[in-house]
Amino acid sequence: MSKLANRKTQIYEAWAELVNTGAINTSVVRPVIAQSWKRSLSLGIDPKAKRPIKVCTGDIELILTEKNKLIEIAIPVMKDLYQLVQGSGFVVVLADEKGNIIETTGDEDVRESAKRGNLVIGGNWSEMAVGTNAIGTALWTGRSLQVFAAEHYWIGSHEWTCSAAPIRNPFGEITGVLNMSGTFEKVHPHTLGMVVAAANAIENLLRINLALEKLAIADEYKNTIIETMAEGILTVDHSGKLTQMNLRARQILELPNGEFLDRPVAEVLGGNHPLVEIMLNGRSRVDEEIYLETSKGTIHCTVTCRPIRTEGKHVGVVAILQEIKNIRQLVHKMVGAEAKFTFNDLIGKSPAFQNIVENARIAATSMSNVLLLGESGTGKELFAQAMHNASLRRRGPFVAVNCAALPRELVGSELFGYTEGAFTGAKRGGSPGKFELAEGGTLFLDEIGEMPLEMQAFLLRALQEKQITRIGGQKVIPVDVRVIAATNKNLWDEITKGTFRQDLFFRLNVFTINIMPLRERKEDIAVLVNFFVDKLGQRMGKQVKEVDLYAMEKLISYPWPGNVRELENVLERAINLSRGKTIMPENFPEYITGHGTGRETNLSMLAENERELIVRFLQMCNGNLSSVAKKLGISRPTLYSKLKNYNIEYRKL
Repeated sequence: MSKLANRKTQIYEAWAELVNTGAINTSVVRPVIAQSWKRSLSLGIDPKAKRPIKVCTGDIELILTEKNKLIEIAIPVMKDLYQLVQGSGFVVVLADEKGNIIETTGDEDVRESAKRGNLVIGGNWSEMAVGTNAIGTALWTGRSLQVFAAEHYWIGSHEWTCSAAPIRNPFGEITGVLNMSGTFEKVHPHTLGMVVAAANAIENLLRINLALEKLAIADEYKNTIIETMAEGILTVDHSGKLTQMNLRARQILELPNGEFLDRPVAEVLGGNHPLVEIMLNGRSRVDEEIYLETSKGTIHCTVTCRPIRTEGKHVGVVAILQEIKNIRQLVHKMVGAEAKFTFNDLIGKSPAFQNIVENARIAATSMSNVLLLGESGTGKELFAQAMHNASLRRRGPFVAVNCAALPRELVGSELFGYTEGAFTGAKRGGSPGKFELAEGGTLFLDEIGEMPLEMQAFLLRALQEKQITRIGGQKVIPVDVRVIAATNKNLWDEITKGTFRQDLFFRLNVFTINIMPLRERKEDIAVLVNFFVDKLGQRMGKQVKEVDLYAMEKLISYPWPGNVRELENVLERAINLSRGKTIMPENFPEYITGHGTGRETNLSMLAENERELIVRFLQMCNGNLSSVAKKLGISRPTLYSKLKNYNIEYRKL
């Protein structure tokens, strides 16, 4: 089952659950659709009606007269918009501010199908009439949106995907809605953008002299809609002459200012340009990867081409160009290839640790490679993410690769990608590697010391030349990536053993940061404990608020070979086992409580640690005795007594 069909099935099941039980599966249904479904339910609309009632909010002839100017302006816009998708199964609809349809255009067979669903002039598509739909919901929310298949409340629209955008008059009031509808499998991410741009164009045309001739208005609209799109747009006629090209296309293709329309595309771009063959062969293409050679280097793009046909005759081609780095930025945001942690998440007040953090802040502002050294669990990836978020690349992706977790034979394809047919099982069309996916951002190579020796040479070359070649390919791909590497190994020892390249070490070792183990900053343990208790307690829904004094002493005296990660895991276990608001020693594993001497035989050491804890908490709480007593799990009178016994003058802190 295709992803599109699977998505349709999931939404239909959520719709069926809504109809049968009134419940809404918010894990499947978008918030804007869920809210509209609730409104539709409350209106008592029959979602399974054979045909929506043809309801007009007034005399349709009077409405058409009142909206005559809007219709006159919109008709050429709608026709031009329709020409871009002609023969693809779409219908373009114009409605007024109450959801009454006042104009339609589109493929004849699609329009006939639309008539059966009341998508005709005089039909009303407000939410009050048919429930959730692109026209009515766009009117309700005042925003553009796309309604897919079973997201429609009425079952008769489940085979459609509709994209609608409100049209506002010069005073900011909604005066109509522009909508493009087609069967659900025709959905395309560009469709809504085209409709929004068209609606924007209509709004712009409403602001200028409405007395201009239709042809002049249509031409202005066409230029406006194409120029407002983020993608590069080119169109050629049946003879291969350029008929349209927007500014973004000029920028991508690096064409100088000048008149290029009505000239052969092969003459403008050059006969060997990859885009020429794509536009002239007359075949449809969707998001096909191409590489364009420009004065600034190679630009990686996707191209979507759609032939335009009239009465079965080929009349031209529309091509949409988009830089793949822009697409990947959107994908990274959607799939979570982002750095979540900042320097505020690096917890610790010891001078040595703060010095490490300060060095990391300085490294973040540099474009140089960074090598993070430290034992397992010290938070190397946290440092890497914090540096990314503090760098000029923070808007780009953060892609992490654990070199130790990759099978030896897959390291190359994972980092550098591969071409179609590069090896048995290679995906059709090939696949980009992590270097390409991290374009414009940061590539974090964790456990770099585990990288196979033969792959280290390819990595060195990528770092030196700022370009890569996919496995099985010959095309050189430039990459703009900052590398942060990390390891818990002694790389000099690995160089001596012959398992790590010395030249790669020097290439990575531009900015080295040694992250100290937790046992070397014991003064930070209490700070970390309180941070994790608060964080984990909230996440786990537990009422644990503090740690017993003796339990804290055990945590401070333990050497923590697993560092901060081990501390967090121990505290998570303790919170799970705790029965009250205080973590007790018995909530810890035996290897924690058994470390050092017992309570009975080490009272003097406990007293010394207790005094140190009280002083530390006083510093943390800025001398607030109530907060200190709460953290220690004792009363204020008991705290006063301990201050006196230990000769602690808290007011001076």
